[in-house]
Amino acid sequence: MDSVNDDASGVGYRRIEVLTGPGRRRRWSDDDKARIIAETAQPGAVVTEVARRWQVSPQQVFDWRRQARKALAAATAPAEPAFVPIVAETPPPSSPEPVAAPARATPAIEIKLAGAVLRVAPGTDGELLTTVLRAIRASAA
Repeated sequence: MDSVNDDASGVGYRRIEVLTGPGRRRRWSDDDKARIIAETAQPGAVVTEVARRWQVSPQQVFDWRRQARKALAAATAPAEPAFVPIVAETPPPSSPEPVAAPARATPAIEIKLAGAVLRVAPGTDGELLTTVLRAIRASAA
C-alpha cells in the first residue's frame, strides 16, 4: 500500500514562510544613496541604525560612503599636476671685457672622508679629484 504524507507527522499541512521586507537586488537611485550617506554624516549618527531604518545592509552604506569619497576626491583634484615651472635665469648682459672672478678666501667644497678633510677649490680637475678621493679611501681600509 502506498501512502503519501506531506510532512513527517502525517498531519497533512505544509509549512509556508512569508518573507517581509525588501527583496534582493534593489536598485537605489543616486538621490536615495545621497540621502542615506548624508544621514550617516550627521553628528551622533550610527551607520548601522541608519542602514536598518532604510532596510539596507551596513556594508552597503559603507561602500556607498567610500564611493562618494572617491568621487569627491576625483572631482576636486586638479586636472593636471600643479608643478612649479622651471624658469631659467636670464644671463646678465655681456660686457666687452671679461670680469675676473673675485678671489675666495675659502674653498667651494669641503669633503670629509675616512678622517681626512679635503678642500676643493673651484675649477679643480675632475680626474685629479677622483684619484685623490680613491687614494684617501684606500688608505683608510
